Amino acid sequence: MKKIIIPIIIIILIALPFIFHNKGGKVRYTTEPIKKRTITQIVEATGTIEPVNTVDIGSQVSGMINEIYVDYNSEVKKGQLLAQIDTSLFEAQLQQSLANINNAKASLAKNRAVLDYDTKTYKRYKNLYARNLVSKNDLDSAESAYRSDLANVQAAQASIMQAQANYDTASANMRYTKIISPVDGIVISKEVEVGQTVAASFQTPTLFTVAEDLTNMRIETSVSEADIGKVKEGQQVEYTLDGYPDSVFKGTVSQVRLSPTTESNVVTYTVIISVENDDGKLMPGMTANVSIITDREEDVLTVPNMALKFTLKDNTQKYEQKGIWVQRSGKPQRINIKTGLSDDMYTQIITDEVKEGDLVYTGTMQNNKKSSSKGRNGMPPRL
Repeated sequence: MKKIIIPIIIIILIALPFIFHNKGGKVRYTTEPIKKRTITQIVEATGTIEPVNTVDIGSQVSGMINEIYVDYNSEVKKGQLLAQIDTSLFEAQLQQSLANINNAKASLAKNRAVLDYDTKTYKRYKNLYARNLVSKNDLDSAESAYRSDLANVQAAQASIMQAQANYDTASANMRYTKIISPVDGIVISKEVEVGQTVAASFQTPTLFTVAEDLTNMRIETSVSEADIGKVKEGQQVEYTLDGYPDSVFKGTVSQVRLSPTTESNVVTYTVIISVENDDGKLMPGMTANVSIITDREEDVLTVPNMALKFTLKDNTQKYEQKGIWVQRSGKPQRINIKTGLSDDMYTQIITDEVKEGDLVYTGTMQNNKKSSSKGRNGMPPRL
């Protein structure tokens, strides 16, 4: 039994100083110097790097791809031939349309000849009828033939116009077998291969996607409705990319779109950020971690955020104004302040009663051990 009691007594004796360590002792406090800093307020979001302008190049006609003249990352010029669709069917349609034009022209010539003959007959019968040499029935027959021939000529002229329109359509379809780039740019997507058949029906199939200018890109990001009121066109933006973790890139807000997007009862708005890509580091599809700078104050007095929450433990007085506790002659003194911008660590203070370097109280020290808080400058005396 003694073997059990003696170790218990020893443990209690060792623990007693720790149990009663703080009784009768005085609390000690941590401080930090007031410093001038730059306070920046930001709105954070995530977006995707995209070209400013991309063009989907498709085909207006159906057919088999005979040739492809470009590949991924090919630089192309406006008017450059990208691919060729088989032209055999379109050549046949073009020849048929041309034959229809010639046939309609021949029919017009024939109808004009008949019209010319019946016109002379009608005029002759009119003269004879005026001298009572032919009957009224003969005159009416001649007039009817004349007017019928006139209508046939007009119909033949319309047939020529119709055949010409068909020819123009066939000629246009023939031109559409050549897939031409409408802009200068770089091919970032190729959806077809030689031998593949494209079908242009209700929707134009996309064959190539060309980015017009990769030196100027944009970030399309979504900002929540709680933060969108702070975002304005022209604000500066800093962003990082997973592919370049040690680099910080800059951009500018170029557009705040008014149309909202609602998903899972969360309302967001699209914000477009213009960025430069002169060095070619930015690639379409990259994820950008965006910080939109909504406000900034440079070289202003700041205190740690904890200083605004600090109060003496034995202080029961309630204050209506915001304030901080500053060390004056080794003792704490409360100073009323106004606050400005704030970030995750520091808050701007507006007052004439403190200066840079003054010590501000930020908290208490536990067990009289030295605080490990970063930026601590000096130790205030026991209170």
